[in-house]
Amino acid sequence: MLQFDHVNIRTAKLDEAVAFYERVLGMKSGWRPDFPFPGAWMYIGEQALVHLVAVPETPSASTEMEALRLEHFALTGQDMAAFKATLEREQVPYEETPVPGTNIVQLNFFDPEGTHIHVDFRV
Repeated sequence: MLQFDHVNIRTAKLDEAVAFYERVLGMKSGWRPDFPFPGAWMYIGEQALVHLVAVPETPSASTEMEALRLEHFALTGQDMAAFKATLEREQVPYEETPVPGTNIVQLNFFDPEGTHIHVDFRV
């Protein structure tokens, strides 16, 4: 049996990314092993769901390794109106997208490094 563990995001904007994940998604920065490189682990409850790794500059697609990029990750949310209010208060542009044939609406937006995130709400 498999269970999702975490997503790893490289960022040249570590402090801005930590603040974004805390303010917008309600995650908390928490314990992280003493790796020989800077970063932060962002928690939902006891789960370190987003691992941020600091890099000297924004990753580009100039090499094969740098081209490895996550298109998006998704979370399930509750209280879409409250979450929209958070996005608007934090001035995070978003797009509301109904998922055809379902009772799900996605709110799509981007973190400071440009990682696509969507939060799904049942309506």
